[in-house]
Amino acid sequence: MMEALQLNTATNLERSETIEFNLQGKSIEEQVKLSILRDLWKLNWEIEFNNGKVEIIPPKYYDKEIIRRSMAIKRNEIIQNNISWIGKYITYARQNLADGESVLQSKIKPIIEVCEKEKQHHLFRILRFYWSSPYSEYVGRRIRIIIRDGALPNKPVIGIAALGSPIIHIPERDAFIGWDIKTRTSNLIYAMDAYVIGALPPYNHLLGGKLVSYILASNEVRKIYKDKYREQVTLINKRKANDLAGLFTTSLYGRSSQYNRLKYGNELLYQPIGETKGYGTLHLTEATIELMRKLLAEKEIDVGYKFGDGPSWRMRIIRKVGDLLDFNSDFLLKHSFRRTIYYIPLAKNSIEFLQGTDRRLQYHNWSKKKLVDHWKERWLSNRKKNLLIVNRVLDFRPEDFEID
Repeated sequence: MMEALQLNTATNLERSETIEFNLQGKSIEEQVKLSILRDLWKLNWEIEFNNGKVEIIPPKYYDKEIIRRSMAIKRNEIIQNNISWIGKYITYARQNLADGESVLQSKIKPIIEVCEKEKQHHLFRILRFYWSSPYSEYVGRRIRIIIRDGALPNKPVIGIAALGSPIIHIPERDAFIGWDIKTRTSNLIYAMDAYVIGALPPYNHLLGGKLVSYILASNEVRKIYKDKYREQVTLINKRKANDLAGLFTTSLYGRSSQYNRLKYGNELLYQPIGETKGYGTLHLTEATIELMRKLLAEKEIDVGYKFGDGPSWRMRIIRKVGDLLDFNSDFLLKHSFRRTIYYIPLAKNSIEFLQGTDRRLQYHNWSKKKLVDHWKERWLSNRKKNLLIVNRVLDFRPEDFEID
C-alpha cells in the first residue's frame, strides 16, 4: 500500500458508503481532523479504516481538473468571506476597465502605476479577486503594480502584477542558483517572487498577460524596486539591498502558456528551471486553516507572522497542529500541487551575482518601450487577425464585469 496520512479515530467516523463530515457538537480537535478529511476527500484521496486509525492515501497525481476544483473551492470560500467588501468596490473596478471596441482601436501604451494610496490598493485587490486562483495576502517586502493603457482617455487597467519577498527555501530553485544555506541567507534579498502576473478583460483576450510579463522584466520595474529600497542595507555583509538580480514565479498547472516562448532578442525571459515537489497548503481550505488557528489559540500556542514568511505562515500552523494531534504534517504538506518554477534574469550575470562570485550586476538594457513594441509585433498583431478573439474583445463591456 502507498504511504498514507494517519489520523487517530477519536471522532465517531465509521466505515460506510457515505462519510458524514458533520462538525456540529464535536470538540475542536475532532473538527480539525474532520475538516482535513473533508478537504482531502474532495481531492480524490482514498480513506481507509485500519486498527483504530483513519488512513488517507493521496492520489498518484493531480490532473488539471482536480487542481481547478480545489482552487475553485478555496476561491469561492474566500470570495464569500469578502462578499460585502467586493460589493462595495465592484463599481470602482468597472470604472477602471475599458470596453472592447475602444481596446481594439487603442495603440496600447502601457503606464506603470505603483500602488501607494489606499484607493490604489483597493483597486488592485478587487481586480485580483477576478482570477481563478484564490486571493491571498502577502507578508514581507511587497510592491503592487497596476498597468494602465495610456493610449485611451480614461487610462483603463490592462493588468496587475505584484512582487514580494521570496519563499525562504525552495530546493529546486536553490539547486538551480547553486545556493547553500549560507549563500542563500546572504543573497536571497537580491531576488523577488512575482506572485501576481495577469491581465483583465478585455486585454486578457489579446494576450495582455504576456504583456504584463514582459513589463516585469523592464528597466522601469527595476528602477521602481531600486527607489523603494534605496535606503536598505543587508545586515550580514552591509551591501545595498536595492539591487534586483532576478525574479521567480510559478505556474498554476505545469508549463504555463503565459510564460512559454517569451523571448526578447535571443534571450528567453522566463526560463523554466524545474518543478516544485508539491509542498504547500492550496489543497486545504481556509475553513480548515481557521479551525487549526482556533485549536492553537485554545492551547495558547502562538504562531505569529515573521518578516518575509509569505505562505510559510500557514505551513507553520499545520506543523504545529500536526505535533499537537500526532499526525505527520510533513506528509500532508508535501502532497499539494506541483508547479513549474520560472526564473527571469534581469542581468547577464544574475546567477553569478546571486552565488556571490560577482559583486556587481551587468543589467540587461530592456526598456519598457522596446519590450512592449516586441509584444505588439510578436503577439498582438496575430491576435487581432483572429475573428473569434476579436469578437470576444468586442463582447466585453465594463458593466458586465463580475466577481463570482
